[in-house]
Amino acid sequence: MPVAVVTDSTAYLPPELVRTHRLTVVPLTVVLNGAEGLEGVEISPVDAIRALGARRLSASTSRPAPEQFAQTYRRLLDAGADGVVSVHLSAELSGTVEAAQLAAADLGDRVVVVDSRSTGLGLGFPVLAAATAAAQGVDLDGVRRAAVDAAERTTIYFYVDTLEFLRRGGRINAAEALFGTALSVKPIMHMPDGTIVLRDKVRTASRGVARLVDLAVESAGDAEVDLGVHHLAAPERAEALLAALTERLGDQVRETYVSEAGAVVAAHAGPGLACVVVHRRPAGAG
Repeated sequence: MPVAVVTDSTAYLPPELVRTHRLTVVPLTVVLNGAEGLEGVEISPVDAIRALGARRLSASTSRPAPEQFAQTYRRLLDAGADGVVSVHLSAELSGTVEAAQLAAADLGDRVVVVDSRSTGLGLGFPVLAAATAAAQGVDLDGVRRAAVDAAERTTIYFYVDTLEFLRRGGRINAAEALFGTALSVKPIMHMPDGTIVLRDKVRTASRGVARLVDLAVESAGDAEVDLGVHHLAAPERAEALLAALTERLGDQVRETYVSEAGAVVAAHAGPGLACVVVHRRPAGAG
């Protein structure tokens, strides 16, 4: 049986891709205004949107327990998997990688954990690369390297209406949040080293979307690319953003995905999120 690939719920891969690539998804826990549940299982993006619309929002997230990962790994190995590659959101944002590593440590060298240094499809593209390699019969280390290589060739940019939600969740510092609030700017963030940092600032949402397109085109360079767009209850804006990207990049574009972000990202990014992920294919990959 091929190497099994595990990820977490913040990859926000379309359900059909999860099924096609036989991925195993371990959900994070979300607490929105006192209601606790597993992301994508008990708490949906709709629940997150409703919570964001409340006058007072209390939101937090927590990693899966190490035992949850251990049970998942044992089940896959007992089913005949040659090994497990477990690819997760940035360790700078969550303890998920640490929990996975604690579980893997008890299973010897049959399970390896990869920190994608990203989230959303910034995590999803490395997961898909690992799954593709596994389906081709690549060994455990080869599947791991496929994920690491894809992560290094993937860039994420996202626009938020306010930095306040990122500050509340401890994902950026108070000084950065105060800067954005004081100047009434709309921030564009990126994750160059696994942490969320300010990349640019604009005055309006429309300029924010236009700047996302410019940054994505710049990131693509001359490479063939796969594109991902995330949104929160704004599918029309996401489709318009994708259309602008494909128009600018033309024949460079190979695969495209539009996916609604889930409750974890909603809790930390707030309403008005727009996100672009660029995965640069290796030369000659086609």
